[in-house]
Amino acid sequence: MKRSRLGDILLRKKAITEDQLHTVMREMKMNGVSLISELVKQDIFNELQLTQFIGKSFGRPVIDLSKVDVSKNIKQANVSSISVDMMQEKKAIPIGRKGNTITLAVADPYDIDGLDAMAFMSGAQIDVVIVPESELLMKLDELGGAGQQIEDVMSAIGADEIEVVESEESNMDGASLTAATEEAPVVKLVNLIFLDAVKRGASDIHIEPYEKTLRVRYRVDGVLQEIMRPPMKMRDAMVSRIKIQARLNIAERRVPQDGRIKLRLSKAKSVDFRVSILPTLFGEKVVMRLLDQSSLQLDMTKLGYEAEDLANFQHHIHQPYGMVLVTGPTGSGKTVSLYSAVAELNQPGVNICTAEDPVEFNFMGINQVNVNPAVGMDFPAALKSFLRQDPDIILIGEIRDYDTAAIGIKAALTGHLVLATLHTNDAPSTMTRMINMGIESFLVGSAVNLVTAQRLGRRTCKECSAPIDIPKQALLDAGFLESDVGTFQPMQGKGCKVCNGTGYKGRVGIYQVMPVTDEIRDAVYAGKNSDELNDIAVSQGVKTLRMSALNKVKEGAVSLEECLRVTVGD
Repeated sequence: MKRSRLGDILLRKKAITEDQLHTVMREMKMNGVSLISELVKQDIFNELQLTQFIGKSFGRPVIDLSKVDVSKNIKQANVSSISVDMMQEKKAIPIGRKGNTITLAVADPYDIDGLDAMAFMSGAQIDVVIVPESELLMKLDELGGAGQQIEDVMSAIGADEIEVVESEESNMDGASLTAATEEAPVVKLVNLIFLDAVKRGASDIHIEPYEKTLRVRYRVDGVLQEIMRPPMKMRDAMVSRIKIQARLNIAERRVPQDGRIKLRLSKAKSVDFRVSILPTLFGEKVVMRLLDQSSLQLDMTKLGYEAEDLANFQHHIHQPYGMVLVTGPTGSGKTVSLYSAVAELNQPGVNICTAEDPVEFNFMGINQVNVNPAVGMDFPAALKSFLRQDPDIILIGEIRDYDTAAIGIKAALTGHLVLATLHTNDAPSTMTRMINMGIESFLVGSAVNLVTAQRLGRRTCKECSAPIDIPKQALLDAGFLESDVGTFQPMQGKGCKVCNGTGYKGRVGIYQVMPVTDEIRDAVYAGKNSDELNDIAVSQGVKTLRMSALNKVKEGAVSLEECLRVTVGD
């Protein structure tokens, strides 16, 4: 694999090891991102450290691009021959000119090919200043970003450009609907919503019709944010456009539909959108889950587990048989935890079969089955077939009923490692939930080796995080011990451009990892309730979800406000 010049510099300066660089280059190529982005993502450097290192090694100053009026400076630099597309491709912005020398703001000055291209197109000499890559990308988004383009498209939509489709016209023929979806404003708006969601790091897109308005919201870091309100006349055309892309029936508006769209952003990067259409009182609501494999974190050491919990989890997934359960509500990161476990177990000598509804990401070396109850391929049917496929490890996307639970328990008791998810509030209640499904308590106690409950909390923005004073009583009410107060400094994001003024950027896992010990097994056999199981687990050192969240507050990764939002008191 060809190394970048920046990679060679880092290696020569002993800022990175050969093994680290090899791993980063492999992930960088797989994810279609820059070396700088991958180094920061893997926590080898924070962005400010890396930017300062690059500036020092290249001998050029580091500047704060957030304080630069980029549009104004580009005009003053008089570089009409350099398009915004080229700036985005080469990741360089002209911010000044002196005679025949243009000053470029770049994150990686060692990309000589990019600098040469800019010099050739402008016909000028090139001087560079160094800026953090996140600031550079943000400015590039502002120059040609989807957000501004959406506003432009919205303002350009005239009253007569799209035919109004009233609710009583639901029997409109397919040809008319298809024609409406091909109108330029509709096509542009839908495509730009996709791109804008990807750039913002959204996990879901919601397009919601109401009586007199149409609303578009993105879920960013676990919280929905309203982005725009397109004209009501675009409602059916937008939904039909998405249906066509997802290969769904545009004439059917009475029943839910599910599909998938693949959006290719570049040769190396594509994003899948899992589409769900639901008929509501005022039209069809669309929810699209973004499945970006390049942002999937499969390194278990970086999911936010505390050292002891991680050691417990890894120990039990390496057992030859038994059941490991991951629980939590929708959107709590269960799938990522299971995928990270499977990625660690994926070896040439191991046969891994998964039953998922639906398969969100595909992996080389793993046999993944898409559950489809409509044709009789439900979880029990898939699992029965798996047991004849000579599996070593079985992953069950979700245990929903007695049949699925019974076959999973049977597999765990007959020499297979079974990984599965379940919807429960915490780890101890998972045992009673299995019993409530109809599984005998002695089977649950014998088969289950470990249960992990989890939540995702918004991470305090590293760029604007600052100490905050919180009254002692509030800390005690949250669950801190008297001895804890005064030993740490709570942090809170103030809001900045990096986090779009929210004070939060990214998410962090909060976990309750409960190994099923002999004492817990005996309690399950005896029919103890979840509260009693919880007391036994805590007495053995298991942290509740609130305890884990409080530890994140101590570390400064999570604000107290976020801790109280995602967990309940003990």
